[in-house]
Amino acid sequence: MRVLVIGAGIVGASVAYHLAVRGVDVEVADRGDRGQATSAGAGIVGPWLSANEDPDWYRFASAGARYYPELAAVLAEDGEPDLGFTRVGGMVVEQDPAVLDAVADRLARRAAADPVGEVSRLGPGEARALFPALHERWAAVHATGVSRVDGRRVRDVLLRAAVRHGARRREGLARLGEPVDVTVVAAGAWSAELVPALPVSPQRGQISHLRLSGVDTDRWPVVQAPRHHYLLAFPDSRVVAGATRETGAGFEHRVTVAGQAQVLTEALHVAPGLAAAELLETRVGFRPASDTGLPVLGRIGDVVVATGMGATGLTVGPYAGELAARLAVGEDPGLDLAAYSPDLAR
Repeated sequence: MRVLVIGAGIVGASVAYHLAVRGVDVEVADRGDRGQATSAGAGIVGPWLSANEDPDWYRFASAGARYYPELAAVLAEDGEPDLGFTRVGGMVVEQDPAVLDAVADRLARRAAADPVGEVSRLGPGEARALFPALHERWAAVHATGVSRVDGRRVRDVLLRAAVRHGARRREGLARLGEPVDVTVVAAGAWSAELVPALPVSPQRGQISHLRLSGVDTDRWPVVQAPRHHYLLAFPDSRVVAGATRETGAGFEHRVTVAGQAQVLTEALHVAPGLAAAELLETRVGFRPASDTGLPVLGRIGDVVVATGMGATGLTVGPYAGELAARLAVGEDPGLDLAAYSPDLAR
């Protein structure tokens, strides 16, 4: 069986790996567009913190987050011991006790089925002890079961492992209709160029990387702040602040004054201790946003579509790739995909 995977971001890389380990003849094509979401995303894995109550969105996001430990274990046995998946905990910060009550209730409800971890209420001093750059105004609800990943590392690990199992890589343009048995379209925000009826369009996100020189940020938790902003720390004294959600910006790959100002203003509003940090870079990515707000995943004839992950691409990407690989070889995906069907736009 021959399969062409179009797109080598985190979803396409996962498809390629899961096909290659099944012994499928698989080729991965990518034309290297600037602004691929995998390279720009933050890497928060903890959808249980989200206020999104759409059951179809949460079902997919939760399954994607729960898949990471399983994938990390499989890859470790396959010679890739460092996926970069690290449990650091996460907290929602707020001043309004009623909002925090609602967050705590939501986490308690979700903990019945998901690895939310230990949930606790933190006063401002306790929250700052975990994330020292925070403003003293913020109380928080903290959950230990939130993790972080580096999307670039996950993608590279999956591609490297796929190639080791026989997958081939190709740089440049690929289209439907090539002489293969199945084509998997995992081209992110560009997927609609290949399947024009797809309800997917680019949403530009600008996300800034800061460095607190000499500060050990390795175990700082994820911070979910008001107005959909967040902070995420990594081991090299790096703190990621994001992000804009710019619908209608098209594929214009540039850092804008307004976008930079929004990200940094919100970051300092939440964590004024970041004021002395060095601004390392601002990444620009085009999230594949669907009209429904849900992933777009399913099979149409000899084409499998896997896109539309929006802002949760790094959370669900490896899982979506595994499901797409199952669809490509005719296996049961193990999840009811009706709500995510690419036929919804037809």
